[in-house]
Amino acid sequence: MRLVRWTPDDLVRRLDDVVAVYGEAMGYRTDLLEARRGYIATHVRRPGFRAVASLTNDGRLAGFGYGYLGSFGQWWHDQVHRALDAPTRQRWLTHCFEVVELHVRPPAQGHGLGAGQLRALLTMAEGDTTLLSTPEADEQTSRAWRLYRRFGFVDVLRDFHFPGDDRPFGVLGRALPLKPPAS
Repeated sequence: MRLVRWTPDDLVRRLDDVVAVYGEAMGYRTDLLEARRGYIATHVRRPGFRAVASLTNDGRLAGFGYGYLGSFGQWWHDQVHRALDAPTRQRWLTHCFEVVELHVRPPAQGHGLGAGQLRALLTMAEGDTTLLSTPEADEQTSRAWRLYRRFGFVDVLRDFHFPGDDRPFGVLGRALPLKPPAS
């Protein structure tokens, strides 16, 4: 298994694989995945875009992650902005790298791929802070929640409902930069 940095063109070239991993990891229906494909393809042109991929020895995609600098006019940013009070907005959204997607195929989970992807993304990220959203879950049993807590993410907004999704989400954040591990 190897972790590689992806350019926007790399991600677009592997978009079918990216959407397949996303669908497996999130358990989404095919019709939702087709809509997501279009969003992902446009995200690669946003300022501060960074992406990583975990590839098997034969080049298959086992996981990926990406993010970019958030700003007004971006759907996720605007939803979170409206839900926060002014001091919290100032603290978290002023110069923020949004971790948009971070996924690992279920059979490959539990082997450190997600942690490697997150560390690489946050090490490369521009910004003073980073935010992400994840479905609410039991923090003791959810791999995602345990991962984010290990990386020092704190609660910014809990039990938040994005339009079009019945599930509650947590919005989590941490300061940047993330120091690279000592060698």
